[in-house]
Amino acid sequence: MPKNILVADDEKGIRDTLRRLLEYEKYSVITADDGVDALHKAENEFVDLVLLDIKMPGMDGMEVLSRLHKSQPELPVVIISGHGTIQTAVEATRLGAFDFIEKPIDADRILLVIRNGLAQRQLIRENISLKAEVQKKTQIIGEHPDIAEIMETLQKVAPTNARILIIGENGTGKELVARAVHEMSPRANEAFVEVNCAAIPEELIESELFGHEKGSFTGAVSRRVGKFELADGGTLFLDEVGDMSHAAQAKVLRVLQESQFERVGGTETKQVDVRVIAATNKDLQKESQAGTFREDLFYRLNVVPVTIPPLRKRVTDIPLLVEHFLQETAAELGQRPKKMSKRAIAELTEYNWPGNIRELENLIERLVILTQKQTIDVEDLPLLGPAKNLEEQFLERDTYNEFREAVEREFFVRKLRACGYNVSKTARKLGMQRSNLYKKLEKYGIPYKRSREDEDNEESSA
Repeated sequence: MPKNILVADDEKGIRDTLRRLLEYEKYSVITADDGVDALHKAENEFVDLVLLDIKMPGMDGMEVLSRLHKSQPELPVVIISGHGTIQTAVEATRLGAFDFIEKPIDADRILLVIRNGLAQRQLIRENISLKAEVQKKTQIIGEHPDIAEIMETLQKVAPTNARILIIGENGTGKELVARAVHEMSPRANEAFVEVNCAAIPEELIESELFGHEKGSFTGAVSRRVGKFELADGGTLFLDEVGDMSHAAQAKVLRVLQESQFERVGGTETKQVDVRVIAATNKDLQKESQAGTFREDLFYRLNVVPVTIPPLRKRVTDIPLLVEHFLQETAAELGQRPKKMSKRAIAELTEYNWPGNIRELENLIERLVILTQKQTIDVEDLPLLGPAKNLEEQFLERDTYNEFREAVEREFFVRKLRACGYNVSKTARKLGMQRSNLYKKLEKYGIPYKRSREDEDNEESSA
């Protein structure tokens, strides 16, 4: 698709010359003969670059440039002037001009400037797109009270340099929370560096964190910069910090206390400014009491603890998460987003989710790829395994009324499922009026299907 160039000049000869030159180079050209017209077209048509004369009636080029830079700062504007001075060029640059060209116009020069201006615009667009993608990847989905409380905590602590310890099972989104903190912090434009302490062999963890000098150990064939140096000015995320060796723990403690360290095999002291966020699936307080994790390091890391609930504790968020992953997967595959039926979502809420949100995300991706229909239903779901255990499902309810309703809902779900979701058959099995069963199903949001028998019964009762 050709790029759109706006040529704004009050001289018709200049406009026509530039139009012929640019159209020969396969650009699409829009013209304006004064400043007001130029501003109107730049703001109401899709323009990739502007060639703007300074001396024009009504509104001069400097005023147009100033207004465009405020409304579209990413739009490259090239100033063209027959009365060029150093002072004018400096003023144009100050107002946001990409470049300054004097008349008479040199064709090769202006084509080079246009190519450079369009390349810069493309880079700006890609940067905006990447930032939007990062923000999407740091979006925490959920309306459960625990999630709302976590978000409130993060908003308070993110602008500070306070260290955070994120606690949660595998797959609950600990890295997502860490990235969200980084994006909300003043360090957002600096590096976010991740270290998975569980995935690095014990003998290499110190080299990974602090770097090493050439020849410091077998295999150290060159100098290596460690993660602390790479994260200088930004954020270092120590994932599964509970699996770190005692020797590495001691060095990390020193960095947290003094903000300095030496590379493995080195003598030069390195000074760094790093915010450390740690995460673990272990109870580090118990680990420290047992002597498997340094107690002083635990207290250094645990300035602001954030505990992420497992998915089975926040099943009310499953519909939101399903919708999010359906949209995300469709975007990645370049497809129209699929939907999931209420029955299928209800089935997902009954599962225990040992892999938490990561398991749900992987399942949705698989279903989107393998399901041919536009709506994913119960029969498309794989056998998910055992449902929640008794304690998780019922005994952890806060009130007797919540416990009673949870038991009653599970009773109806199981009976309806056993009868193939046939309401009339289920009502007969339970010895209750079909209308009363409908009311219970509606009350608890239990999906069902109307069989031919149900429809016939409704017609006869009518």
